[in-house]
Amino acid sequence: MPFSFIPRHMEQSIYTIDVNALEQQGVRVVFADLDNTLARYSERKPSAELMAWKDALAQHGIRLFVVSNSRKSTRADEFCKAAEIPYIKHAGKPKKKGFLRALEQNGVTPEQTVMVGDQIFTDILGGNRCEIDTILVRPVANDTIFRVIRHGLEAPMRMLCRDRRSW
Repeated sequence: MPFSFIPRHMEQSIYTIDVNALEQQGVRVVFADLDNTLARYSERKPSAELMAWKDALAQHGIRLFVVSNSRKSTRADEFCKAAEIPYIKHAGKPKKKGFLRALEQNGVTPEQTVMVGDQIFTDILGGNRCEIDTILVRPVANDTIFRVIRHGLEAPMRMLCRDRRSW
């Protein structure tokens, strides 16, 4: 899917993703958006639930890696260091450059990777452009009018892929 807004899968959250299925598919790395996918924009430290999910991935031989567009000077740095999650910030999603850099840093191919995110126009489009399987999750929070509008613009595409649940 070189240029597609349609994710391969949809889930309610990162916590409903079937980690066993990822392992069976040969996934070695989960790329994940930070803001509104792994945590609220305002969260500075990872939750216990996120850390447990990261550990569950690791038990299946899968590494978690953050691919973030965050332009806040310390947001990704502080959060990812506290969670001990490697990351790229200023990824420029949906451009390919950040994804290709992340693939290289992790020593994996697109077939060994999935991209998980809450935004179709950045996370899903960017992953699809790099031929990485994509999983669209619901945003952790729609806590500003800007986010409500942005996710509202994605609603038609979310409806198109509502049957793409789970593995």
